[in-house]
Amino acid sequence: MSEAQKVLLVTGGSRGIGAAICRLGSRAGYRVAVNYATNRNAADALVAEIRAAGGEAFPVKGNVGVESDVVAMFGAVDRAYGRLDAFVNNAGIVDLKARVDEMYVARLERMMRVNVVGAFLCAREAVKRMSTRHGGSGGAIVNVSSAAATLGSPGEYVDYAASKGAVDTLTIGLAREVALEGIRVNAVRPGIIDTEIHASGGQPDRVERFRDMLPMKRAGTADEVAHAVLYLLSDAASYTTGAILNVSGGR
Repeated sequence: MSEAQKVLLVTGGSRGIGAAICRLGSRAGYRVAVNYATNRNAADALVAEIRAAGGEAFPVKGNVGVESDVVAMFGAVDRAYGRLDAFVNNAGIVDLKARVDEMYVARLERMMRVNVVGAFLCAREAVKRMSTRHGGSGGAIVNVSSAAATLGSPGEYVDYAASKGAVDTLTIGLAREVALEGIRVNAVRPGIIDTEIHASGGQPDRVERFRDMLPMKRAGTADEVAHAVLYLLSDAASYTTGAILNVSGGR
């Protein structure tokens, strides 16, 4: 099947790394479903950009931390395209810098609800559509983890790091679970990437502060992460599953 017939769904697809994945996926020929939680304007602008470049895309709202939203989001893709071939579990949140002894239950529950439960719910729905066990024709899933999963993020957000550690475990376990059902499951671990997520965590200067501590002495770009994701989704990675690719500049 040509890439032009395939469908890609990206959660958190309206901004940052997600938007870069959507753009690159469209250039590769995928029909793209751009998920967003609240920022409809950003999603509409990205969809318009993709369409202006000759691609096919549509926005689909849904908070991945809400089960009914996840089910509705995948249902919207079913109605629009009737299939799902590639899925990127990208949606995630970070919170304000804090030590573990300063964290409170509401923060922890929100972090795990979106970053962990949301990733599981989305993976569940993707498998239901792709798995040969469920009548699907196979597919590929890429989870967006973080270098924080191996570094721990002490003094900043250990809760975020822990949530991404869970994403790593999901990647390995699910890859082995569905290996005979036509689905490959892999992950990327971005490091310091120059996107707006740092500002949303109350640290708009984080990229600049960390620059000299990075082996390559620069932050990565969303496009550099997107290229790694598209490789893992592609047939070029046909014998790769359960892998976690660091895109962290050596950090």
